[in-house]
Amino acid sequence: MAEFANIIVDISNEKLDKTFVYRIPQALSSKISVGVRVRIPFGSRKITGYVVELKDETEYDVSRIKEIAGVVTGSVPIESQLIALAGWMRRNYGGTMNQALKTVIPVKEKKKAVEKKTVCLMLQPAEAKSQLAEYIRKHNTARARLLEALIAQRELAWELITGRLNVSGSVISALESAGVVKVLRETRFRNPVGQMEKKEYRLRLNEGQQRVVDAVLHDYDAGGRKPWLLKGVTGSGKTEVYMELIAQIIARGKQAIVLIPEIALTYQTVMRFYNRFFDRVSILNSRLSAGERYDQFLRAKNGEIDIMIGPRSALFTPFPRLGLIIIDEEHENSYKSGNVPRYHARETGVERARMAGAGIVLGSATPSLESYYRAENGEYHMAELTGRVREKPLPACTVVDLREELKEGNRSILSRRLTELMEERLRKGTQTMLFLNRRGMAGFVSCRACGHVIKCPHCDVSLAWHDAVEGRGRLVCHYCGHEEAPAAVCPACGSKYIGAFKAGTQKIEQVVKARFPRARVLRMDFDTTRSKESYEQILSAFANREADILIGTQMIVKGHDFPYVTLVGVLAADLSLNVSDFHAAERTFQLLTQAAGRAGRGEFPGEVVIQTYHPGHYSIVTAAAQDYGAFYEREIEYRRMLLYPPVWNLLVILCASEREEAAGRGAALLAAEINAYADRQADRKLYLIGPADAAVAKVKDIYKKVIYMKARDYQTLVAVKDLAEHYVRDNRDYRDVALQFDFNPADG
Repeated sequence: MAEFANIIVDISNEKLDKTFVYRIPQALSSKISVGVRVRIPFGSRKITGYVVELKDETEYDVSRIKEIAGVVTGSVPIESQLIALAGWMRRNYGGTMNQALKTVIPVKEKKKAVEKKTVCLMLQPAEAKSQLAEYIRKHNTARARLLEALIAQRELAWELITGRLNVSGSVISALESAGVVKVLRETRFRNPVGQMEKKEYRLRLNEGQQRVVDAVLHDYDAGGRKPWLLKGVTGSGKTEVYMELIAQIIARGKQAIVLIPEIALTYQTVMRFYNRFFDRVSILNSRLSAGERYDQFLRAKNGEIDIMIGPRSALFTPFPRLGLIIIDEEHENSYKSGNVPRYHARETGVERARMAGAGIVLGSATPSLESYYRAENGEYHMAELTGRVREKPLPACTVVDLREELKEGNRSILSRRLTELMEERLRKGTQTMLFLNRRGMAGFVSCRACGHVIKCPHCDVSLAWHDAVEGRGRLVCHYCGHEEAPAAVCPACGSKYIGAFKAGTQKIEQVVKARFPRARVLRMDFDTTRSKESYEQILSAFANREADILIGTQMIVKGHDFPYVTLVGVLAADLSLNVSDFHAAERTFQLLTQAAGRAGRGEFPGEVVIQTYHPGHYSIVTAAAQDYGAFYEREIEYRRMLLYPPVWNLLVILCASEREEAAGRGAALLAAEINAYADRQADRKLYLIGPADAAVAKVKDIYKKVIYMKARDYQTLVAVKDLAEHYVRDNRDYRDVALQFDFNPADG
């Protein structure tokens, strides 16, 4: 058992780095764990603190370290649960305990609280009139003006007095000191959804939706807490299922967290929840100020709201009676944090639900292979919605072979079939969405004549183009470091049409406007959504039919519902297929399926055109058929054969330094130590690849090297992480080398 505990006293503000070391008495050793609330001697008094870390040794003089006085019994406060969750994250994802604490606990920054101030008259009418006469006699015009207004109305808002009456705060303070008035102060929390217009909510679930709700609630009431995976085709009404489950959980006296990818957290989505639950719901997003974010956490902790909607950070909402966590579009890689600790909201959500005794539902039309694999193996329950609401058909899908277009002389970004259908939509007055699958655009090299992609001979991922200072550049594998010179002609067919794909949304906009000069065109990408409101303005304009064609990247295909969209064109569908990443086929299938799901959601049937150089690839064939099962069977065999997640687990260790030599030496020494550790195991279940340069080998003068490890058991990789942390702690070779850990990376 650990002998010492790091204890934090104040977790409500920026002092999260300040912890104190206490000795764990033998009598309490079995009761002390991360998150436990304890009584500790602090100066001349005893106060309450939280255990945030257990240690076997300490750098301080042991004789001067005080003992923990006792464990606080009774109800476990929400802070204890969040600290315990931080401890779990630190163990499973790496980083320091303070980094984990700052992730899960809302830190109160020095932001001025929003106050409602009311000025009240304290004098009786006769006294007030006498005092007014005195102010007039002394020419105290501001005091007289305020007192005269208060005689007419005994209570006035501070803003009205300082604004319309033009009376300064110092004058009000002087009258308060004299006993003439009293200022009532009421702290108000900022409410980001408080200005929304309430509308009546009316909707009845269909038979399939009700069946899912009944199954989840029956399991919940019976005490079952195994996660549920809800697989529902696009347009099947998953959001209505979520809302009914939430309503039932709230009726049981509980609270709910709804995670939505930031890119899909739109006004349209929030309104659906607000119309049903009114001011019992709040939101988090990147556009809120620090003060607004902190206020939402306080409102949740104080019981003012029952539902929090937001991206992955909403998972740490301090609900004391958490009953349900919903993770919508659970396949999205935005649920994986890019900062230390590099946690995944899906696995962390499952752990938080376990700690709180809550249920958890993961929803998607295209579930991640990780979740579907767990459902197939009995770790998750599975529920399905197989049809769209009101029995609307899925859109008809056409796959266009861009190699044939090139052979027949069409070098345009738009295929002939897509052009015909766009003309037809413009005549009929319905809308079109053009989706550019930009993911990985700057990376791979392919042949436009035959579709051949240059791949690593060792790792079965595409080689990435790297510009060179001199010469023609080079092709690099981001897994093993293999390099080769770019080919002048295609090695498969001999065509000269080989190179990196270069086309963006601006180029497509120019082509569309030239081809359809009378069409009203909107473009939605990073450049057009930089301002705070631009994202919502573009979507609202398109929803209001102020444009005929919307061109955009993946942000336009995330959960939006446009009833007049009857055509979706997917341009260069295989861009994401050729990213240097083992997830490439999965990401392609998901993006194409989600994009296709935007068509035909209203009264009119939809059509989809998928343009590709690889019309026979299984991810494109199965996406066109909306056949997840067929895609999963092919993809899981690929993962099983190459020992990729979810069949095996993957750990990436990043070694970074300002000196390239130090980064390279640190990575090489660590790789040798891990290999020696693996050799000592009776049954070697660990494979190591590298070290190699990171995908971007130098950023802001920091050199980066990576080591990849594969193991069937996740805890084997956790043990490697612990070994690496211990190995570098006192090793002189790592004085200026930083380590980061990424378990089952979303990109890699």
